Amino acid sequence: MIDIPIEIIVLGFTAQFFFSARVIIQWFYTEREARVITPTIYWILSLSASLLFFMYGYFRDDFAIMFGQFIGYYIYIRNLQLQNKWTNFNLTVRLILLFLPIIICVDRAWNSNFFNLDSLFYNPEIPQWLLYLGIISQITFTFRYVYQWLSSEITKKSHLPLGFWAISILGAILIIIYSIFRKDPVLFFSHIAGIIMYSRNIYFIYLNKEKQ
Repeated sequence: MIDIPIEIIVLGFTAQFFFSARVIIQWFYTEREARVITPTIYWILSLSASLLFFMYGYFRDDFAIMFGQFIGYYIYIRNLQLQNKWTNFNLTVRLILLFLPIIICVDRAWNSNFFNLDSLFYNPEIPQWLLYLGIISQITFTFRYVYQWLSSEITKKSHLPLGFWAISILGAILIIIYSIFRKDPVLFFSHIAGIIMYSRNIYFIYLNKEKQ
C-alpha cells in the first residue's frame, strides 16, 4: 500500500510531466532533423520540472531526490546562460529562481532553532542502505548534466553529447531499482519511459557518425 498524500503525488507527477515534455519536445526536434537537437524550451522545462520535483522531495523527506535536483537545477540555469536566454527573465524572477532552492534547504535543515545537517539525511521510513542507493542513483543520474555542462563549457555551446545519454540510461536503471524498494510510482513510471527516448538519441548520434 502506497501511503503518500494525493497532493504530493500530483506534485510529483506534474514535475515528471514537465520532465517528460522536455524529452518529447527534444525528441521531436531530433526526429525532424535526424540529429540531436537541444532547443531552449528543453532547459526552461527542465528548470521548471526540477524546482517542482525538488519540492516533491522536500515534502517526502527524501534527501536523495532533493540532492539530485539541486545540482541539476543550477546546470539548467547555466545552459540558459550559454544560449543567451537567462537574461530574458525578469531580474526578480531570476533572483527567486537562484535562491529559492537554497532557502528550502536551509529550512529543511533547521531543527528546533538549530542548524542541523543530520535532519537533511534523516527519514525513519528509509533504511540507511536504501538512502545510500537513492543518493548514488541521483548522483549518477545528475552526473549526466555535470558531464553535459563540462562538454558545453569546452565547446562554448549548449548541447547533449553521447556520454549524456549513456549516463542517463545507467542512472535511470538505478533510480527504477530505488523506486521499487521505495514504492514510488512517480519515479518508476517516469524513468521507464525515459530509457526508450535516451536510447533513441544514442541511435541518432551513431547514425550521424556513420553519415560523416
